Amino acid sequence: MRNAHSVDTVRKAEGGLMARLPEGTLMQRAAAGLAVVCARMLPRTYGARVVLLVGSGDNGGDALYAGTLLARRGASVRAVLVGSRVHEGGLAALRAAGGRLVAVPDAAEGIGDSDAAAEVAAADLLVDGLVGIGGSGGLREPHAAIAGLAGAAEAPVVAVDLPSGIDADTGAVDGPAVRADVTVTFGTHKPGLFVDPGATRAGVVELVDIGLGPELPGAALECPQTEDIAGLLPRPSAESDKYRRGVLAMAVGSDRYRGAAVLAVGGAMRTGVGMVRYAGSEGVVTEVLNRWPEAVSSVLDPMDPLSGLPARVAAWVVGPGRGLHPMAQAELETVLDSARPALADADAITLVSKNPRLVRERSAPTLLTPHAGELARLLPDTEREEVEARRLSYAARAADEYGCTILLKGSTTVVAEPGHPAIANPTGSALLATAGSGDVLSGVIGAFLASGAAPREAAMCGAYVHGLAARLAHDGAPISASDLFDALPAALAEVR
Repeated sequence: MRNAHSVDTVRKAEGGLMARLPEGTLMQRAAAGLAVVCARMLPRTYGARVVLLVGSGDNGGDALYAGTLLARRGASVRAVLVGSRVHEGGLAALRAAGGRLVAVPDAAEGIGDSDAAAEVAAADLLVDGLVGIGGSGGLREPHAAIAGLAGAAEAPVVAVDLPSGIDADTGAVDGPAVRADVTVTFGTHKPGLFVDPGATRAGVVELVDIGLGPELPGAALECPQTEDIAGLLPRPSAESDKYRRGVLAMAVGSDRYRGAAVLAVGGAMRTGVGMVRYAGSEGVVTEVLNRWPEAVSSVLDPMDPLSGLPARVAAWVVGPGRGLHPMAQAELETVLDSARPALADADAITLVSKNPRLVRERSAPTLLTPHAGELARLLPDTEREEVEARRLSYAARAADEYGCTILLKGSTTVVAEPGHPAIANPTGSALLATAGSGDVLSGVIGAFLASGAAPREAAMCGAYVHGLAARLAHDGAPISASDLFDALPAALAEVR
C-alpha cells in the first residue's frame, strides 16, 4: 500500500525528526535522492544542461543542493531564481560547484525574451522547485510565466516533492501549474499526487525515504498495489459451494435499459460470485438469460413486483437502468430496509438524493457509487465541476453526511468511508469512459460484497480489477463495456 499524508502531518513529523538531527540533514537526504532520479533521466550527466527553477521555499533549497551534486558530476547547471528570497546555503553550494545563476525580469511580460527563457528552452532537464507543499491556489507571477516556459520546453520536467501549483492535500489545481514527467516526493506520498487533476500533472511518482516513516501516524489516503488487492480477493476452498461463495441479488435494468441488466449481471458472473439472483420484467429476464443462462432469474408481477424480490441473499445491487418511477422508489426502499449489504448506483442514487434518510437511517452496510454529477445531486448546492476539481474533499463529505461508503467514479476513482483513510484507485483508465462500464463495475463490486467483503474493501478491489480489465481487454485499444467480460477473469488471474 502506498500511503499519503496531509501537509500538516508531514510538517509535524519533519519537525520531530529535525529536532534530533543535525541542521540540514533532511534537506541533504532529499537532495541526494532527487539528484539520483535526475541523473537517471539524463542520457549522461557530464555535459548535460540542467536548469533549476528555484522558488523561495525549501523545495528551492532541495533543487539547489541536488543541482550541486549534478554539477560535481560534470553537469552544466543553471538556477533560475524566481522567489523573493533564496536558500542561502543551497545557493552557496551551487556556486562553489560551478553552477550559474539566472535572473528573472520583474515584469512577467518580459520573461519570454529573457535569459531565463533561453535557458529553459535549451535545457536537457528541468527541475521544478518553484513552490512547495505549503502552496495554495494557482501559481502567481512570475512563477506562472516560468511554469508556462517549462510546459513549452522539450526537456522533461522533474518536480520536487510536488508539481508547483497543485494542492498537496486534495490534488486541486486552481490556476497555472507545472506538468511534470516525474515527481520525486520525500518522506511520504502526498494525497494530491494520486487524485486528479493533480495526479495527471504529477507523472511518475518516485518516493525518497528520508527517515520520516517512524514519525508518521496513519495515512490520510491509501493507494493500493497488486499485492494489497491479492490479499483481499476471495479464494474458494475445497469446501466452497455456490452459497458459501455468495448469492447476489440484482434489481437492475428495465424494458427501456435492458443492456444495464446484462452488463451488471455479467460483471458479477465474471468476477466469480456463487450465484446471481436477478429480478426484473419478462423482457429483461429473457435478455439476461440469453446472455447468462447461469443467472437464477425471476419475472416480477407488474401488479405486485415487490413480492417477487429475491430473499435469502448475501448482498444487493440496485439501481442501474432501473428508472425513477414510483415502483422503483418502492423497490429501493424495500432493498434498503433489508439487513443485507447493498450497493446503490445510477437511478438509485438519484432516488436517494430525493430521500436521503433511506441511507442515513440505514444500519446495514451501504455503498453508493456515483459519478461526479450524481454526487453533486447528493450534496445540495454543489455543482459537478466543483466535485471534479476536488474529488477527494467531496467524496469524504458525502461519506460523512450519508454515513456510508462512497465510491466516486471518474478520472481518479476515490473511495471514502467515515473513520478510514480515503482510497485512490491506481488502475483507472480513460478506456472506461464508455457507456455501460459503470454497470459492469456495479456487478464486480456486488460480487465482492456477496462474498463477504466489507463495502470499503469491496469497492477498492472492484475498482482495481475493473480498471485492470480495461487495460487488458484489447492491449490498450478502445473497448466497449461488454469487452470487460472476458478481461475480468484475466485481470483477477494477474492480480492473484
